Amino acid sequence: MHKQARLLPKSWTSTLKLPKSTFPPRGSPADQTKYLKRCTDELYAWQRRERPANKPFVLHDGPPYANGELHIGHALNKILKDIINRVQLGRGKQVRYVPGWDCHGLPIELKALQGLRDIGVGDGSVSPAVIRKSARQLARQTVKEQMKGFRGFGVMADWENHWKTMDKKFEMRQLGIFREMVDHGLIYRKFKPVYWSPSTGTALAEAELEYKDDHISTAALVKFPLVNIPSHLSQDPLLQSNGVSAVIWTTTPWTLPANAAIAVSEELEYAIVQSETHGNLLVAQSRFEYLESMLKEELSVIVPSILGSELAEKTTYRPILKGIDADPQPIIAAHFVTADSGSGLVHCAPGHGMDDYEACLARGIPVFAPVDDEGRFTEKAMPHDSTRLAGKPVLGEGNDLVLDYIKSHGYLLAQHKYEHKYPYDWRSKQPIIIRATEQWFADVADIRSSALKALEDVRFVPDTGKHRLDNFIKNRSEWCISRQRAWGVPIPAIYHRTTGEAVLTKESVSHIMQTIEERGVDAWWTDSADEAAWVLPSLRNDPVGYRRGADTMDVWFDSGTSWAEIDIPIEGRSHLADVYLEGSDQHRGWFQSGLLTYIAHQFSSGQTEPSRAPFRNLITHGFTLDEHGRKMSKSIGNTISPQTIMDGTLLPPLKPRKGKGKKQSENQEPTYDALGPDALRMWAASSDYTRDVVIGKQVLQTVNTSLHKFRVTFKLLLGALGDFRPDCVVPYEQLQQVDRIALKHLSDMVLTTRTACDNFEFYKAVATMNRWANLEFSAFYMEAIKDRLYTLGENSASRRAAQTTLFYIFQHLQEVLGPITPLLVEETWDHTPEAIRSLSEHPLRRIAASPASEWQDAALDTSYQDIVAVHSVIKNLQEQARGKKVLGSSLQSFVHLVLPSDMSNTVFHQYLSELPDLFVVSAVTLADPREAVPVEIAEAEWQYEEECALPDGRKGRVYVYAPQASKCARCWRYAVPEPVAMDGICDRCDSVVRELEAAAAPAV
Repeated sequence: MHKQARLLPKSWTSTLKLPKSTFPPRGSPADQTKYLKRCTDELYAWQRRERPANKPFVLHDGPPYANGELHIGHALNKILKDIINRVQLGRGKQVRYVPGWDCHGLPIELKALQGLRDIGVGDGSVSPAVIRKSARQLARQTVKEQMKGFRGFGVMADWENHWKTMDKKFEMRQLGIFREMVDHGLIYRKFKPVYWSPSTGTALAEAELEYKDDHISTAALVKFPLVNIPSHLSQDPLLQSNGVSAVIWTTTPWTLPANAAIAVSEELEYAIVQSETHGNLLVAQSRFEYLESMLKEELSVIVPSILGSELAEKTTYRPILKGIDADPQPIIAAHFVTADSGSGLVHCAPGHGMDDYEACLARGIPVFAPVDDEGRFTEKAMPHDSTRLAGKPVLGEGNDLVLDYIKSHGYLLAQHKYEHKYPYDWRSKQPIIIRATEQWFADVADIRSSALKALEDVRFVPDTGKHRLDNFIKNRSEWCISRQRAWGVPIPAIYHRTTGEAVLTKESVSHIMQTIEERGVDAWWTDSADEAAWVLPSLRNDPVGYRRGADTMDVWFDSGTSWAEIDIPIEGRSHLADVYLEGSDQHRGWFQSGLLTYIAHQFSSGQTEPSRAPFRNLITHGFTLDEHGRKMSKSIGNTISPQTIMDGTLLPPLKPRKGKGKKQSENQEPTYDALGPDALRMWAASSDYTRDVVIGKQVLQTVNTSLHKFRVTFKLLLGALGDFRPDCVVPYEQLQQVDRIALKHLSDMVLTTRTACDNFEFYKAVATMNRWANLEFSAFYMEAIKDRLYTLGENSASRRAAQTTLFYIFQHLQEVLGPITPLLVEETWDHTPEAIRSLSEHPLRRIAASPASEWQDAALDTSYQDIVAVHSVIKNLQEQARGKKVLGSSLQSFVHLVLPSDMSNTVFHQYLSELPDLFVVSAVTLADPREAVPVEIAEAEWQYEEECALPDGRKGRVYVYAPQASKCARCWRYAVPEPVAMDGICDRCDSVVRELEAAAAPAV
């Protein structure tokens, strides 16, 4: 007798436990603002207050330059730093991250000057004090604007206590480090060649150069008549009558007025050849054919072989731009002369070449550089004809005039255009020159070995960073630290008004620092020239007096000393930075200057222990490129504003959202998804930042899809856990097999993600999470448990087991995503059921838990692979049925598995009752090949079969066929055995419904 019907079929939905959650499918801008503050400022303050101070993690900020708007490279840099900090927060550390800004230097000064010109103030009437005031205001406003942008990226930091290189405290610390270096002889003044920028009027460091590969120079072959030659050559009649000229090749003819020597290689063989046009010429044997091709004539050999060592120090020549009365100059030996370029003889101008300077200095040859600050020849360039070159730019007209002069006097053999790599000022984008001037230098040679040794204990990401930084340091012996600008920290030197001799001692610097404390650093420029307060009392009796210097320190020295900003004494020692992270260009910039100043500090303070670097981990990221692989540039117009990524306007509009009852008109503003900072952060985390990073609409669409997937996953989890309480957790041994498999997958994902984050490989972590969310969680586990979640009784053991698994997934997913998408995780906390919130700690504040060891059951991987192998065949057969229009839902199918006879204890046998859930079908039967195929398959309305290859190589067979049963109106499964209850539901659903009715019935 059938059971009496109780409910109308339409009301079965009300008896299901469908997921319900207040978590919105899309985030709103209003909520983003609320969550942003909670997961940044408030979280940073909380952890500084609550986390133990003896577990610090310090990420020292490489200061961005306070000049201009933020770009996508800024976002990549700051977000990567924030992810690292949040990962460490999840490890239980107390994070210290105090942002900083680099505020001095030429770009800000030039921008300030332009601002003054805009209001009618001419350059000539602008005093250093006015420039400094304008530059300070500009930097201060830029810091304010950039800080707002950085905070909008969801960066957790001590923003209220940020530092700037123009802060008085910072400048005083910097001067203190400079004083230490002075006291130990590491700072000195020299007249020697430096990189000089005529376009900006200042000396530059290597880090301030960028090299242009397609620079065009006018190269020239020039001859210098020899005055004295070795005695065994002077007896040759041909040489006696016609003389000999040394041939040099140069790409900088403008340096010829400063020529002081010609260099040869002692090991090279040279020859004297005869040219009908140009006479007897001295050239390297290896460059004979080159010379013939350039002169466009056949040359005859007069003297076939002369060793360079026979020429060096025994031969002199007549300079060609110093007048006929000029003294002969020597031919010397130098290591930099090679056999594979030019003529094999090198023109040396010690005032315009680094190698030339060293070679000439060793022989007492004086330095001469007749070029002024603007890159123009002075009257000393050609003293016998002082007006010919004076005032002419050496990189333009002056160069042409030199060539015209030597051509008119018969010294020019040939000239041609030459494309080559050449240094440019990275700020003005104009070519630089090498020019000898009086500059201040820091001695790197004495501390170089200590710096290299200190790097042995540093972890580099990527590994190639160590080789790059090593090379920069190995090839550096000194550092030009003086700049001829007004906006910066003054080099605290005073100069005798008559002799020009500089005074720079520990005592003099200490006195100047004390004066700065009293009067402020700007007084260095604003005080009268006669102000005696800056001069040591012991020097004030000099009747001539002293003047203050006008040079400022290299901005790399400013930011390089920023390690002194960190002050966390633990166990009697300062805790230096755990991480420095900047762009790869900082190997020659901030990384190097920070290392050298810190090593110098240790050297100067008399530390006896081995030197340490100021960082434990040195991480570099690449540049941002557009989708065509081009470096982003305003001139190209391919830049992307970080704001357009966060507000969604960069991406194509979404389809009109449903539910409004109106279509979106063509003239209506398109609807975008404003995904907020998390979209920008997901892009940064997804990128392999160790190389150049591509960004564009296609890349961001993939990122947004990933972010939306996690949002949907959280909504599903919160819906499924709506009636769950932590005291309902089911012990692991009582979970179903599919639950255990899901926990194994979760454990693998969490552990892999954690390892990736420990290695700073966030892109690997994101890839792991994406794969897990799409395949193992969504496509496998959620599909397998929907029936248990929705149709079983609220407190049934099977349903609670599934919820227990989802509870673990929810918590671990919050923890792994917290560093990357903190706003999304913060939002999930707002919508977490109170029963869970009351017994859980905030996901961004808790220490990330390790997966339970019992979840790591390797046998589950084997079970999963077997299940996937069979499931893929089942889905293939179902698709065939759908193609024939005989199948809709996968529940409209039964499955029969035929497995090899020796497979008697597999996951299929052990958990046969769970297989319908795993395969999302209504029934599964199991047999071995010896058994006949059930008659129900042959009699079914439709059936498909296919061989199945299991992972171990054995074969099985899968049958998918139409069920000969009735569909349950509540769970939609086809119930076996018959009959289905009179009201259209299966016995299982009938039991659940009766429990619901009993619970709802009024108490008697």
